Amino acid sequence: MDHTAKPTIVIPGDDPVQLTGSPHLERLRKAGNVQLYGDRPETDAEKISRVADAEILINTRGVVKWPGSILKHLVKLRFITVCGIGTDSIDLETARRMGIVVSNIPGKTAPVVAEHAFGLMMAAAKRAAFQTSEVKAGRWTQMDNILISKKTLGVVGTGPIGSRMATLGRSLDMRVLAWTFHPSTARAATLGVDYVELDTLLRESDVVSLHLKLTPDSQGIIGRRELQLMKPGALLVNTGRGGLLDTAALITALQSGHLAGAALDVYPNEPISPKDPLLQCDQVILTPHNADQTAEGMDLLNEGVTDNVLAFLQGQPQNIVT
Repeated sequence: MDHTAKPTIVIPGDDPVQLTGSPHLERLRKAGNVQLYGDRPETDAEKISRVADAEILINTRGVVKWPGSILKHLVKLRFITVCGIGTDSIDLETARRMGIVVSNIPGKTAPVVAEHAFGLMMAAAKRAAFQTSEVKAGRWTQMDNILISKKTLGVVGTGPIGSRMATLGRSLDMRVLAWTFHPSTARAATLGVDYVELDTLLRESDVVSLHLKLTPDSQGIIGRRELQLMKPGALLVNTGRGGLLDTAALITALQSGHLAGAALDVYPNEPISPKDPLLQCDQVILTPHNADQTAEGMDLLNEGVTDNVLAFLQGQPQNIVT
């Protein structure tokens, strides 16, 4: 990298708004020549055109994907940072081969996302969306709510967000079961959870909350079989990634009455299609992948992504994924 001139920093699709208007954008402008696009690139050619001269790419929205077929055209690119924890929008293997450093922002907004997951759980348990629509339609529909206190919460994935969700569950005197790819007795003691096999967690939990990264190992980890293992009348919450869950199988479990409800912030394809059959299910709570979109959460992410860029420019990259 030529350190005598400011590097080109491209934000190729800041939609919905993330960095636009942020005070952290001024920090970036002091360090480099920032090119910010307020709309998403619609084609592969447009992505390549926008980032062709970039040494640094800030991907503020995971819906903007960077497969190897695009990365191979970006010969000047040296660094990519995502504005969050998930890096499934980037072909990491191609980035590695090209010598592109990729960073994320792990854990910074964990309390914000976990609070959203907790809120989704409560909204599903109290039938908030269904009962609101009924009252607005002039119908005084009576439906039993679900008591959460002293029930069993199953946390799938105990990174920063899942760990915080476990803490929130324990605040309601919930028994917390957990599953992760790498459990440890020390971590179980720290979190106040019991690590169990995934099948055991599914069978015994009244609420199952997903907090895994999307990787080849976690893709489709909750499918038809796993949903059938869940307790009749249980709830499912997903604020991880849409690809963790077989949505068609979830719809079947909801329509059959096996599950009492689901609450989702993430979907296999985003934005969700207006024709998606999930929208016809009564007992679902749906939010548009915005679990960390509070004023505080946005600022934390903008601070984190800017810190990643500055650390890279100083020759000390941080939060490296690959």
